[in-house]
Amino acid sequence: QVQLVESGGGLVQAGGSLRLSCAASGRFFNSGAMGWYRQAPGKQRELVAAISSGHRTNYANSVKGRFTVSRDNAKNTVYLQMNSLKPEDTAVYYCAAGWPWDRPDDYWGQGTQVTVSS
Repeated sequence: QVQLVESGGGLVQAGGSLRLSCAASGRFFNSGAMGWYRQAPGKQRELVAAISSGHRTNYANSVKGRFTVSRDNAKNTVYLQMNSLKPEDTAVYYCAAGWPWDRPDDYWGQGTQVTVSS
């Protein structure tokens, strides 16, 4: 069983930055893709970014140039660096793991709230 634990959410002003972390369990980490999704109130969950085991990345158009996904295989951790945050980035952010590499969705974390004030 893969377990994912997110941290790093919070409240930030527009234009600010936050970094989310997701710690994964087990041998899965080095072979599977990892990703971040978000869900705002009244909206469907959407992919934010994904990173393959080989560090290939995929981003939603709305976050390109502002967010960066990375992974540290030695620490079994994936990160989402979020810069130039906007109020529309407000959502619950979920860590995900699995396949396919560009939209992993087999395993999920519990979510962490990100709120961007205007």
